[in-house]
Amino acid sequence: MLGRVAQNLFWLSRYVERAENMARLLEVGYRMSLTSRREGGASEHLLSMMQAAEVDELFLAKHKTPDAPSVSQFMLFDETNPSSVRSCLLAARTNARSVRTALTTDMWESLNTAWLEFFGVDPREVTGSRLIELLQWVKTVSYRYRGALLSTFLRDEGYAFSQIGNFVERADNTARILDMKYYVLLPRTDLIGGDVDIQQWTLILRAASAHRSYRHVYHDRYKAWNIADYLILRHEMPRSLFFSVGWINRTLDMLAEIHGGRSKGHEAAAQVTAMLDGNSMDRIFSYGLHEFLTEFIGKNNEITEAVAESYNFY
Repeated sequence: MLGRVAQNLFWLSRYVERAENMARLLEVGYRMSLTSRREGGASEHLLSMMQAAEVDELFLAKHKTPDAPSVSQFMLFDETNPSSVRSCLLAARTNARSVRTALTTDMWESLNTAWLEFFGVDPREVTGSRLIELLQWVKTVSYRYRGALLSTFLRDEGYAFSQIGNFVERADNTARILDMKYYVLLPRTDLIGGDVDIQQWTLILRAASAHRSYRHVYHDRYKAWNIADYLILRHEMPRSLFFSVGWINRTLDMLAEIHGGRSKGHEAAAQVTAMLDGNSMDRIFSYGLHEFLTEFIGKNNEITEAVAESYNFY
């Protein structure tokens, strides 16, 4: 497979997953802002969400104060924000057009239809309950594309590159959602363990679509320790860091079998795997949750660089 085609498939999956993840981050930031009862709390939650997505400086260069309307417009529709849902859907569609013949009809139609529907949304109408509906729609777009890919795509190189892109992006987002919690609590350590703290952790579980499945695993009330464990180390949780890294390793092995040898991507993935395999929440919290997540995000990004170099993306 040509490096250009592999690159487009890899980033196509990343952009679709990123659009979904931006919707998840915005939803949890927006809901946290609604539950804040102290002055400035709503803006703090929205800013922490953008810090997690690493778009806060870009936002503040254009807006004075983070409020729900301006943040929603920025995260959903702003063309200058490379991580906005609009930018992600456009980039995904552009990559898909470049490799149209490598995709199935169902994959292409799911993306093209999503772009046309999104293009028809009036940003001025996206407030309140309409905002939540649109965020749910963005997640549904991702589900449709993933369903089309898993149901119709040949299990060949293209599938492998698509899966690596998807799970590199998913791992990055789950780490950022957890790191957002760090930003929320950093200025107010007196809130840790209180009702507000538990409410915020519950919203983070909802952002990962994990609030119901959490109960099946722990049979307990929401606890920060268990929630962090669930989203980092549980192998059966499909948005956890452990689960995502497992899929990255499996699809890298698939490429190694096709090409007759391992790549630098394996080396980069092994470093990420070493951070999780045999680890425990005791050690992670002792090390520092924020420090652990920051290191994880950095090493996870190195997988992209290694895969790009090994398979001639550039």
